[in-house]
Amino acid sequence: MAVGGRGRRPLLLLLLLLAVALALAARARAQLSPGFYSASCPTVHGVVRQVMSQAVMNDTRAGAAVLRLFYHDCFVGGCDASVLLDDTPAAPGEKGVGPNAVGSTTVFDLVDTIKAQVEAVCPATVSCADVLAIAARDSVNLLGGPSWAVPLGRRDALSPSRSAVSTDLPGPEADISALVSAFAAKGLSSRDLAALSGAHTVGRASCVNFRTRVYCDANVSPAFASHQRQSCPASGGDAALAPLDSLTPDAFDNGYYRNLVAGAGLLHSDQELFNNGPVDSVVQLYSSNAAAFSSDFAASMIRLGNIGPLTGSTGEVRLNCRKFSATMAAMSASGRRVFLLGALLLVAVSCHGGFGGVGVAEGLSTRYYAKTCPAVESVVRSVMARAVAADRRMGASVLRLFFHDCFVNGCDGSVLLDDAPPGFTGEKGAGANAGSARGFEVVDAAKARVEAACRATVSCADVLALAARDAVALLGGTTWPVRLGRKDARTASQAAANGNLPGPVSSLTSLLATFAAKGLSARDMTALSGAHTVGRARCATFRGRVNGGDANVNATFAAQLRRLCPAGTGGDGNLAPLDAETPDVFDNGYFRELTKQRGLLHSDQELFAAGGGGRSSSQDALVRKYAGNGAKFARDFAKAMVKMGNLAPAAGTPVEVRLNCRKPN
Repeated sequence: MAVGGRGRRPLLLLLLLLAVALALAARARAQLSPGFYSASCPTVHGVVRQVMSQAVMNDTRAGAAVLRLFYHDCFVGGCDASVLLDDTPAAPGEKGVGPNAVGSTTVFDLVDTIKAQVEAVCPATVSCADVLAIAARDSVNLLGGPSWAVPLGRRDALSPSRSAVSTDLPGPEADISALVSAFAAKGLSSRDLAALSGAHTVGRASCVNFRTRVYCDANVSPAFASHQRQSCPASGGDAALAPLDSLTPDAFDNGYYRNLVAGAGLLHSDQELFNNGPVDSVVQLYSSNAAAFSSDFAASMIRLGNIGPLTGSTGEVRLNCRKFSATMAAMSASGRRVFLLGALLLVAVSCHGGFGGVGVAEGLSTRYYAKTCPAVESVVRSVMARAVAADRRMGASVLRLFFHDCFVNGCDGSVLLDDAPPGFTGEKGAGANAGSARGFEVVDAAKARVEAACRATVSCADVLALAARDAVALLGGTTWPVRLGRKDARTASQAAANGNLPGPVSSLTSLLATFAAKGLSARDMTALSGAHTVGRARCATFRGRVNGGDANVNATFAAQLRRLCPAGTGGDGNLAPLDAETPDVFDNGYFRELTKQRGLLHSDQELFAAGGGGRSSSQDALVRKYAGNGAKFARDFAKAMVKMGNLAPAAGTPVEVRLNCRKPN
């Protein structure tokens, strides 16, 4: 039969996917340059400036809105204009997600106007990503701030990054650790964080984003809080606006920093920059030296604009910033779905940065309790802070509880249920939990405090998810926005706990299969195993490894442990640190130990077999990378924790919001 017409479409799609793969491999080769359009569109700066001048003259808030749009674009998948794409059935966009939802990015018409003017003088030449970059610079300058030479040559994305909006953009409740980590994940320093946050010297925020701050935060000026409460009541009025910089709300200056020093930062995340933290001294400098702020802000904006641009032949130059060019538009809906799926899969393979194929449990959101229990995160954090201060091992214990909960029928709080009433068997007595799971009383304390603030509102599953995140941060590790909205299971499964939790003598093949069954990749498995950088294990779990059972164990290390854990019987409950280098600090010491054949458990050392009897492991290279790059481990761990937290109970599982985490209501 002749091949033609419809028969050629799969081949064409395959060729398109191959083209995407080749383009992605070359993604960062080309360099951005301020003179990129000097020959092809020399008037582009003048055209953009003219439109922006008129817009800011009509409404000074337009400048802040464009600047925010540029930030939201660059922080999600790089500076590629993906934030400008409208939703389509084949490719839902970024506009309706999290920080972009409900009209929080209202300047798309303005960008459309600029793009149309640029197209009129230079058809199909200047990308939407570059238009937005220039417009952001002009916004700052037109409001009285600095200017800078904008490196150009970006191209426009062929797909949105919808799932990354909620994870990559820090929210108004973010603490300093979360902010530093979020910026570090984009290659930006703490000083960049402090400087770029100065963009909040212009613009407004909605009451829903600062209500918790002015009613609950301790480090807020009483007079400032009282004034803000007049326009932002304890309930209702969510959309009421207040200036981010109450001193000079429409002037791009250093007033924002003077507010912070006075305890008058509008958002919790703003005041975190001046709260006995790592950037206090920078805030002090900027508050008294506007020139230093202007200079640093311009330099940081250039670095922000250099995040993940598509250059060379990757991406496209859109004619309409809201939709793909004719090549994409001409494809059938099914063809676009196949193309975009292939592109996303290829990005995951080449960058190892996506969330793969695991879907978010329905209804989860980082803002789930913003109205019903806005203080929940601070309440859980305060309980965890006291618990970890009293016993640093408790951080590791709570983190382990979260893992053991999620891996058994999803993150549903089932691990917390006691063996009661008669006839009900919980998961606490399962092999991996019996005699070793601890931290239940800390979760009880956190739940009791949350119940006192928000009766019958927050699930035990969500309390545990927040406590696990805080445990990591309090031990010196990374942080991340926790998606919330889980419900608690009314049932438990000891059989599933015995079958689904990998044991201390698991092989690499078994580990990979166990994680894959949960939709987690090999990279996720290795990153999440890094939780063993804190905590202890009992002699019974590593006796065989250090008493001749394993070949790939450091001889000196094994000899030391044999004193604690002799062959034969006895001493089963004796404890040894999983990371002997820094046992109570959440860092990358665990991976350094693996490269020295000093993994405590057999299952740990399975991740790194190089040098052990001539063997090698598929994870050797990644372990080496994490051992030498703590920031890379921190980023991957946070992403993997979000993915694991998305594991949902099976459809039809009876659920509720428990009042007592140990028993169904």
